[in-house]
Amino acid sequence: MEGRVLSIQSHVAFGYVGGKAVAFPLQCLGYDVDLVNTVNFSNHSGYGRSGGSKMSAEELESIFEAMEVNELLSPSRLLTGYIPNAQALAAIARLVEKLRKRQPDLIYLLDPVMGDAGRLYVAADVVPVYRSLLPLSTIITPNWFEVETLTDIPLTDPRSLRRALHKLHSDFGVPNIAISSIPLTPWLFESLPSDIKPHADLEAEHLLCITSSLSSNETSPSKVHAQCVPLLPGYFSGVGDLFSSLVLAHYNPHIDSSSVLLPSRTSFSEAVSQALTKTHAVLCKTFEYSEQLPEEERLVTDDEKDVAEPIRKVRRMRGRELKLIQSIDIIRGDCGDAMRRLESWSGFWEQS
Repeated sequence: MEGRVLSIQSHVAFGYVGGKAVAFPLQCLGYDVDLVNTVNFSNHSGYGRSGGSKMSAEELESIFEAMEVNELLSPSRLLTGYIPNAQALAAIARLVEKLRKRQPDLIYLLDPVMGDAGRLYVAADVVPVYRSLLPLSTIITPNWFEVETLTDIPLTDPRSLRRALHKLHSDFGVPNIAISSIPLTPWLFESLPSDIKPHADLEAEHLLCITSSLSSNETSPSKVHAQCVPLLPGYFSGVGDLFSSLVLAHYNPHIDSSSVLLPSRTSFSEAVSQALTKTHAVLCKTFEYSEQLPEEERLVTDDEKDVAEPIRKVRRMRGRELKLIQSIDIIRGDCGDAMRRLESWSGFWEQS
């Protein structure tokens, strides 16, 4: 089963989050995708109201057992995303342990979907289970809040960022880390090399994507790369899911030892560059579409009015669903000159 991905995460009937945001890009890039749903909802929670159910640990194990008996459980790559509670996550952890033991070269991307903007949106008891999964991963793609949650280190300055990355590498054994998005706060901006700092439109807000890859040939703890992207206004869902799928699709560990890459680059930083470029391009297309909707479909967020008239929020969320199908050429294409390539963060580990 070459080029086969087992994806375990949420499912929605309408829109593009979880498995719906993952399957299409992976299939466009040539992978067969087996989907196991951890929840089955009408739409994502950002709409304010939804219907559906969560899969129990027993139901998940029943699916895994049937796949095993039918010899359908031999993925070359594994992707796990949103899992609502510790019991379900523990069942998935047992599967990951089994697959890792059977296939030591399995490429496992763990997206520890726990929260954002300083708050958890899963049960707190999933955190220790996620920590137990970290040593089994090939790649993790947390946002800044999830890094803080996994490491118990608030990201407040360059030193804390180094401590968090070092802890993930040394204490938890994670080979490749991509912090998918971290606000470009003043301390972070000041610590960046000049070739990574945004020079155009300095008044606009930016996000930073950071990668860190272990290397046995280096004296420093890891190779660190980073790149900035402009922050688009508004709320979009499924962005992290799309980003993780593209990282997994483009990651090729076999080219690190070849002469294809420049010495300052890694197969992981190149995969994340592709993912960042394409994800941002899809977001731009989605934003442009949302701006052309009738006024009643793009009313600004107003908590009081949204509570009094829930359809306001529903219409706004509906207009901001990722335009994945319309972005097929972006997903399958070569980024070329549009590449937002992550650059080597020279001196990262030597900063005071």
